[in-house]
Amino acid sequence: MLRRFICMVLGSIACACSTFPMTPGHFDDAASQAQLGASLRTHHLILLGEVHDNARQHALRAKALADYLQEGARPALLMEQFDRDTQPAIDSAMARADVTADQIIAIGQSTGWDWQLYRPYIELAIRYHLPLIAANVSRAETRTIISQGLGPSGFAAEIPDDILRQQTDEIIAAHCGLLGTAQAARMVPAQIARDQFMAQMIQAHREHGVILLAGNGHVRKDIGVPRWLDTTNQAEAYSIGLLESGTESMRNHFNLALLTPAQERPDPCAELTERMPRPSR
Repeated sequence: MLRRFICMVLGSIACACSTFPMTPGHFDDAASQAQLGASLRTHHLILLGEVHDNARQHALRAKALADYLQEGARPALLMEQFDRDTQPAIDSAMARADVTADQIIAIGQSTGWDWQLYRPYIELAIRYHLPLIAANVSRAETRTIISQGLGPSGFAAEIPDDILRQQTDEIIAAHCGLLGTAQAARMVPAQIARDQFMAQMIQAHREHGVILLAGNGHVRKDIGVPRWLDTTNQAEAYSIGLLESGTESMRNHFNLALLTPAQERPDPCAELTERMPRPSR
């Protein structure tokens, strides 16, 4: 649960940009729905962000995706919520005519997500026979990457300086300022591995279009998945952040941002503050 809180904070910090003015406190779901629908119809590779626990954002995205699929689109649906080692089980389940969303959810149950928020996407994938692609690297793999580096796990080992610097800052912020810079920098390769793998999956499944569902931090165009795409796919990628009220200043990190109210949640920093000492820098 603590890990999920941290992810929520990171998703909130790393929010979005917009092609239309944002008015703090004003939330226009109809306009957001229209913009989402237009984006899905006009871009081949969609990186669709979220704050993981924001129910209103999930409702907007699921409705836009349902409308898009009803018009005949059949993109691959890439989901951060499934670790890549679950892909064989997902493929086997999706091949069955009687597969249910509960059966697919059971495959990823151990990863700790709030699966009721992701059920609508899985139901759509089943109904429209979409390729459902696991787009995450497991916690066990990321622990290995933190200790051994990216190269031994098959990822590109060199991290550009701007990505390293900004990702380090994001990790410190996501841990409520309770990590030192050196400790946060050691954690950056885990985030990079996830971004690189998501980029690999986009490139592998681009033929009929791709929709990646992932946290806002992953879909940032400046330091996220787009930075790890090849030139052609990078040019086609369209990043959409769903931005909670209060984080509008981060809007320039995305091609498009949509504003929603912040989800009510316990303070994710409270438990961390109790458990972790202040860092010595």
